[in-house]
Amino acid sequence: MGALSGVRVVEVGRYVSAPMTSVMLADLGAQVIKVENPEGGDPFRGWGHSGGYSPNFCSLNRNKMSLALDVASDRGKEYLLKLLDEADVLIENFRVGQTDRWGWGYETVSARNPRIVYCSISGFGSTGPYRNRPGYDTVGQAMSGLLSVLTDLNSPEPVGISLADHLAGIYAVYGILAALVSSMQTGKGQKVETSLLQAAVSFQSENIANYFANNEVPTYDRRARSAGVWTLVAKDNKPFVVHLSSPTKFWQGFATVAGHPEWIDDPRYKDQASRRVNYDELVPEVKMAFAKKNRDEWLKELEAVDVPCAPLNDLREVFDDDQIKALGMRCSLEHPVMGKVELSGPGIALSGTPIRWELAPPLLGQHTDEVLEMIGCSPKEIEELITEGVASRERLPKK
Repeated sequence: MGALSGVRVVEVGRYVSAPMTSVMLADLGAQVIKVENPEGGDPFRGWGHSGGYSPNFCSLNRNKMSLALDVASDRGKEYLLKLLDEADVLIENFRVGQTDRWGWGYETVSARNPRIVYCSISGFGSTGPYRNRPGYDTVGQAMSGLLSVLTDLNSPEPVGISLADHLAGIYAVYGILAALVSSMQTGKGQKVETSLLQAAVSFQSENIANYFANNEVPTYDRRARSAGVWTLVAKDNKPFVVHLSSPTKFWQGFATVAGHPEWIDDPRYKDQASRRVNYDELVPEVKMAFAKKNRDEWLKELEAVDVPCAPLNDLREVFDDDQIKALGMRCSLEHPVMGKVELSGPGIALSGTPIRWELAPPLLGQHTDEVLEMIGCSPKEIEELITEGVASRERLPKK
């Protein structure tokens, strides 16, 4: 039994934010039905990969059932609404107003099922002057200010992960879980909204509080200065990091290992405040000192004096690490047609209701018959929907 066993979630989503939301709920034990367009399904299925089963799609769609149904058609809408009548949660990430135009917006769905939690994820939110703009991850990162603390604005570069998309998914889960508890207590559901912009702004609470307090605009290197963070390259050209924070013992150990014990009492560097002021002067000295030995030697010496440090790993190195192995962060699921799918493990552990890994990411329409039968469709009715192109299926070989 998972923590959300018995909860039925319907996701009509694509790409990252809505699938991210529903996969987290699925891992917690919810039954997640992913509703996809019969013509190609979630566009992430074909992202840089043929065959409709890309790694991008697989990363966000384990533990789900796939119903291929044209929810933009009148007949498809009819069957979606029947499915939502029995659902606890709906998640969608279309442009603001699109689900209303299709006939299954919040007012329509909640009038039929007052206890449903209806989650909408958009680019900028459902109010305000930008509500109708198209919103994608990098736009959300940039407009929220998040990208400004992740890149040097004098030579800006995009970052290597869709942070705003993933953050919106995590914030949506936060809202859905709260609304589910409320619904269970009161019998009344509600609408949950977040956006790429709202989630990315909220995520920056520390930087924003500091900006409000002192009116200083943070830059990508501000945290390194204030928290004593160092990114260094060793003699063997392997990068590593040190995070000194505020305890004096970390600075003392760091300076000693670097071969510069005189730094400990140097008035320019003796405490965190002075190091922050003289950071630019200290940088070349530190980088020169730590370029004299190989990375493993430095890490061993720093660990010996309890200085917080780590290799700056690429993903190949991550999954060779013994601690990552101990945490079980490399998982696999077996699909009866597509074979083994390897994925990253969950970010939490629950002792009483463990995270579940049961279903490999589905093929498009793999569960169409099963889901339509749930809402009372006869085999004849299902065949009619498929013949008309309102639904489609992918039947697996019989065992």
